[in-house]
Amino acid sequence: MTKISTVFKKFPRTFWVANTMELFERWAWYGLFAVLALYLTQSTDTGALGFTQSQKGTMMGTVTAILYLLPLITGALADRFGYKRMLIIAFVVYSLSYLLMGQARSYTAVYLTFLLVALGAALFKPIVSATVAKTTDETTSSIGFGIFYMIVNIGGFIGPVFSSKLRHIYGWHIVFFMAASAIAVNILLALIFYKEPGREKNPDPFWLSIWKSLKQIFTALSDIKLVVFLVIMIGFWTMFNQLFYTLPNFIFQWVDTSMIYHWIQGFSPAIAAAVGTKKDMIAPEMMVNLDAGFIILFQIFISSLVMRLKPVNAIISGIMVVSIGIGIAFGTDNGFYVILGIFIFSIGEMASSPKFTEYIGRIAPKNKEGLYMGTSFLPVAVGNYLAGILSGPVYQSMSDKVSLLEHEVAKRGLHIPAISEKFTQDNYFKRAAELMHTNQQGLTQMLWNTYHPYRIWILFSAIGIVTIFALVLYNIFVLGRVKKANV
Repeated sequence: MTKISTVFKKFPRTFWVANTMELFERWAWYGLFAVLALYLTQSTDTGALGFTQSQKGTMMGTVTAILYLLPLITGALADRFGYKRMLIIAFVVYSLSYLLMGQARSYTAVYLTFLLVALGAALFKPIVSATVAKTTDETTSSIGFGIFYMIVNIGGFIGPVFSSKLRHIYGWHIVFFMAASAIAVNILLALIFYKEPGREKNPDPFWLSIWKSLKQIFTALSDIKLVVFLVIMIGFWTMFNQLFYTLPNFIFQWVDTSMIYHWIQGFSPAIAAAVGTKKDMIAPEMMVNLDAGFIILFQIFISSLVMRLKPVNAIISGIMVVSIGIGIAFGTDNGFYVILGIFIFSIGEMASSPKFTEYIGRIAPKNKEGLYMGTSFLPVAVGNYLAGILSGPVYQSMSDKVSLLEHEVAKRGLHIPAISEKFTQDNYFKRAAELMHTNQQGLTQMLWNTYHPYRIWILFSAIGIVTIFALVLYNIFVLGRVKKANV
């Protein structure tokens, strides 16, 4: 205990300021991102935008992929013009873009403003990580980055809780105001409390700095062992991101969460009121947010279990568990089983995700750890892009409730106006239920039994299984050859 307290005293004020800014930034980002799939696709009656699943997937996939690629440039900007200056610019862009996105209604306008949000996030990301690195040393870095990772998950958990409750009380616009307000706090922190950490000023012209960064990335990618691993891990990130891209829509369209609400109400009406909606349901984002809650509670325990495993073995085990969890979550319309799937998913995530970063650091040649770590964003970016495709046109054709109902209406020869600004998704579902002589619950059950939208779990889990087999082969043939060559 004394040793830990001694380490805590070594952290300068800027370290704690950076972590506080990370908490509010994650609060803002996940506060929006956890509900974004719902906001983009739900009926316009609710204040949402009523876009198709394909439009949603394209927007979320491409913009988030760009976000993970931009730090190549934004990191050079920070080194060139200073951390504090770029933080203030990042937060001003970030906050204003949240407000603008909340006002946008057309697909193009929402897309462009979401790109601005991604720009603000990309300006911030490399600075906060570099600040934590520069305010820790060999004796404090392990605990320092552990604190940082914990803060990321706390912010990622708090944001969706607030956005979920606020949107059900005040409407969708409050989510964007909340996010902008959280970033506005960071503007004050940067202006008043943030002190520029010691850094070497880069004398190179800006474009030369970018070229050098790209050149370093290409140098690292000349290592076939690294490249093969990064390509394989695209599969993991493609499957992993379905938790945020697709599961909220799947829960909203197909899963009965009222049973969970009434079960909670049976032993605590106060808790049921806190986590439930006005319709005695559990909001999809609150269900998905259990993943972050489980990580906060169990990350240290899971890390202690896998710490003795080799990174690749831990990653393989973790992806196997994630594949099971994602399969359960998407394979049922029972809310309790969805929670079980999310819990299993989180265990796999805790086992594999930290080991992903650790492994890249381990295979890096001495004094090239930072260079290799810079490549870790590449599979995340590509995985986000591919996740958008699966969550967009693939989900729309296989499992989207709106698309399946439109198909059923056409098959039966029923005459219902097409969904438009004047005739919303909700209007369409009500009219379809009337013509089919059933209620909304009966309509959902009929579509579930007829079109089997839950089969999409096979696709998601299959991606995980293919990734596992690829990693096993990688472990045998690529790493095996490297070990033989070193004997």
